[in-house]
Amino acid sequence: MALPRTDSLTLEVVELIGTVVARYYEEYDQAAAAHSLTGAQARVLGLLALEPMPMRRIARKLKCEPSNVTGIVDRLEVRGLVERRPDPSDRRVKLAAPTELGARTARELRDSLTFAREPLAELSDAERTVLRDLLRRMLGEGYPAGAG
Repeated sequence: MALPRTDSLTLEVVELIGTVVARYYEEYDQAAAAHSLTGAQARVLGLLALEPMPMRRIARKLKCEPSNVTGIVDRLEVRGLVERRPDPSDRRVKLAAPTELGARTARELRDSLTFAREPLAELSDAERTVLRDLLRRMLGEGYPAGAG
């Protein structure tokens, strides 16, 4: 395994990635607040808009405890944004899934995030492709080619 690079270029790239992530979360939290949601609730809703999933998988994706996810899903369910349904492949497992209102809210949240889209629009298709491929490579072999 190669040692991590500590040259100035690598450190600058790491700093820039950190800044992009911080700005993304800041905008995401603002968009969530506009829908009276917490950032965590909005992230769960966004995940579920991609596909219904059990609490444990949500927790793994968000890197948090399943008990935290249960509370988030409970609050989203009370608001009519999420419902629990049996998993067709294993009826003992409950899937959290967005309701019609939840799916619409998730789309509105996603569509309101302009921070990265506006600068990306200034890049050519070739530049965006290179950026995407580099980010996928940084994430490792386990990241699906069609994801995201």
